[in-house]
Amino acid sequence: MKKKKYLEFLYIIILGALTSLSLPPYNYLFINFFTISLFFIYIFQKKKSYKKEYSFLYGWFFGFGYFLTNLYWITISLTFDKNFSFLIPFVLILIPSFLGIFYGLVTYCFFKIGIKKPLSNLFLFSLLLGFAEFLRGNILTGFPWNLIAFSFSENLEILQILSFIGTYGFNILCISFFASPAIFIIRENRKEIIVCVLLLLSPILLYSVGSSDMKSFQLSNSVKSNYILRIISSKIELDRFYGNVDTLDVINELIEISQPDLETKTIFLWPEGIIPNANQAELKEFEFLFNKKFNENHLLVIGINSYENITNENHFYNTLSVYDHKLNLISDYKKVKLVPFGEFLPLEKILKKIGFKSLTNNYQSFSSGNNREVLSISETNFNLRILPLICYEIIYSGNIFKNANFDYIINISEDGWFGDSIGPHQHFTHSIFRAIESGKYLLRSANNGISAVINPKGNVEKKIEFGQSGYIDFNNKKVLKETLFSKYGNKMFLVIILLYIFLIFSFNRIS
Repeated sequence: MKKKKYLEFLYIIILGALTSLSLPPYNYLFINFFTISLFFIYIFQKKKSYKKEYSFLYGWFFGFGYFLTNLYWITISLTFDKNFSFLIPFVLILIPSFLGIFYGLVTYCFFKIGIKKPLSNLFLFSLLLGFAEFLRGNILTGFPWNLIAFSFSENLEILQILSFIGTYGFNILCISFFASPAIFIIRENRKEIIVCVLLLLSPILLYSVGSSDMKSFQLSNSVKSNYILRIISSKIELDRFYGNVDTLDVINELIEISQPDLETKTIFLWPEGIIPNANQAELKEFEFLFNKKFNENHLLVIGINSYENITNENHFYNTLSVYDHKLNLISDYKKVKLVPFGEFLPLEKILKKIGFKSLTNNYQSFSSGNNREVLSISETNFNLRILPLICYEIIYSGNIFKNANFDYIINISEDGWFGDSIGPHQHFTHSIFRAIESGKYLLRSANNGISAVINPKGNVEKKIEFGQSGYIDFNNKKVLKETLFSKYGNKMFLVIILLYIFLIFSFNRIS
C-alpha cells in the first residue's frame, strides 16, 4: 500500500512538472488540458471515495513539481557570490516546497467543503486555486510568478480580457477552461456536458471580441511626440556589483550604445542599477563624459542607487532617477517592492551575524520607498508623466498605481541574475500583462534581458532580444481610454469570486 501511495505522489509531481511546459518560453498551452484535468479527476475521485487523509499532500506535491521546474533559475543568482553557493540545493528545494503550501491548502479545503456534483466541484477547484494564487501574490512580500494564466501569453486576442478583469480574474477562468475536459469523464448528466462544451468554446468568444478590439486600436489615430524615447538594452556583466568593473568604462559603453544626436530631442532610458561604484549624488562627478554628446535636447532616466541619512541611520535605495544633460537631478522614485534576500535581508540583524547579506550590494539591505507616485517631467523641451517600475515590481497585478493619469509605464530591469535561463523570458511576459491591464504603453530597458516597446494591447511593437545590446526609439503612440481594470483594480477579482460562488451553489442543485 505504501508503494502504491508513493507512486501516486510521484504521478502528481509529474503532472505539476509537465504543467510548467505551458509557460513561457515554451508555451505548450494544450498540455494543461491533460495535466490539470487529470489532477482534478484524481482529487475528485479521492474526495468522492472519502479518502481525505492525504488531502493537503495532493496539492502540495502538484505545486512542488510545478514550481521546482519553472523556478529553478532562481538558484542561478547564488552562483555570483561564492559565499552563497552552498545554499543552492537548499533554495532549489525550499522555494517550491514553500509555494507548494498554497496548492496544498487548495486541496485541503477542496476536500473539506461538502460539494458533491462534478461541475460544482470544478468551479470550487477553480475558485480555490485562483484565490490561493491571489494569496501567493500578496502574503508577506508576495510572489505572483507563473500563474496558470501565463499559459496564454502568446494569445493576445484572448488576453484582451485582462483590461476588464485583470490577471487574477482571468486566472480563475483559465483553470476552469483547462479542467473542463475532466467533466466528460466524471459527468453525472448531459447538462454538465453542455456547460463543459460552453467552457471549451469560451476562448473562441474571447478571441473574437479581443481581435475586434485590437483591430479598432490599430485603426485609431496616432499621436507623434516632439521628442524620442530611446530605450537602451545592454549586456554589462554583473561583476560591476562586486567592484570588478570600471565606472568610466560602463558609462562610456552606455553612451556609445545610446548614440545621442545633438539636434534631436531625446529621453534616454538606461537599465536598473547599471552604474557601478557611484550613487545618485556622485553621478554628477562624471559630467565631463557627457559634455560633448549631450545638450539641452537630452534627458536621462537611469536606475542608480541613492543614499539618505535619516535620524543618524544610513538608508540605501534602489532608485529610478531623472537627470538633465548636465546630470542635475530632476526627479526620482525609490523602489517600493523589494526582492527578499536579493535587495533586503529579512531578520537582517540576526542573519548578518552568521554571514548572510543581500545579494545585490555589499553594504546593507536596501530600504523601501514610501510609495509609488507618477513622475511629472516638465522641462524646457519635454512634458510627460511616467509611472516608474523597477525590475521585480512589474509582476504585481492591480497594485502598481492608483492614479491612471500618466503617459507611459517605464520599467527598468537587471535580468543578469537569471543567467541564460527561462527566467528573463518569464519576467518579460509580465510586462505584456501589465500593458493590457493598464491600457498604457510600456517601455522596458533591461541589462542582460529583453528590452521592448509594448503597446496597450500587449503587442510588442519593437524589441531587442535577450543577449543583445542596442537601442530602440519610440515617439508615435495611440491613446486608449482608461480600462475597467485600471479604474477598479482587483475589485474585479472580487466580482469573479462572487460569480464563482454563485455557480458552485447553482450547479450543486441541478440533478
